[in-house]
Amino acid sequence: MTATPQTSPVPARPGRPRSARADKAILEATLDLLAEEAGVAGVSMEAVAARAGVGKTTVYRRWPNKERLIVDALAALKHPLPELAGRSVREDLLTLARSIGADHADRRSRCVWNVLGGFDRHPELLARYRQEVIEPRREVVRGVLRRGVATGELRPDLDIEVAVTMLVGAMTLQGRAPAPPPADPAGAAGRLAEGVVDALLRGIAA
Repeated sequence: MTATPQTSPVPARPGRPRSARADKAILEATLDLLAEEAGVAGVSMEAVAARAGVGKTTVYRRWPNKERLIVDALAALKHPLPELAGRSVREDLLTLARSIGADHADRRSRCVWNVLGGFDRHPELLARYRQEVIEPRREVVRGVLRRGVATGELRPDLDIEVAVTMLVGAMTLQGRAPAPPPADPAGAAGRLAEGVVDALLRGIAA
């Protein structure tokens, strides 16, 4: 099983071919601005163009507005979900938990929290982010849980949404922990993922 892509590619427009270098610079500039204290309020097409070192028309040629640009920039922070082996629910959940945890280990993941803090003032942005970035990834987790119910690995009365929230929430919030980084961050992240998955399975296994 593979993850559904988080966002649809921006349609190409007539004219000169798009530059991958310019695309990357624009997305990086957007993330840098989002990571600053002002969050969404600090992002404008003009500010992004200046930070990226490109013309404003170059930004508008690729993204029609800042909401579309912000969603694509946040999607770029997400690692593609790995292919799942499908041999057991535990194995697949552990694979997903590790991948989700890796998304929030990057120092720039703080920009996601800056954006989330301003979503009450940008409800349309929140709705688009959920629909295009978050929901496709949660649906992959739902698929693993539904399969586990069907195979008898998980309880037949399992509340799928609660289980998804427990897994995703635990691995997402670990990136906000105030504790100092461990000497072996990769090993610590793996142990956390295993602990979260096993604790969850103790409650939902058949």
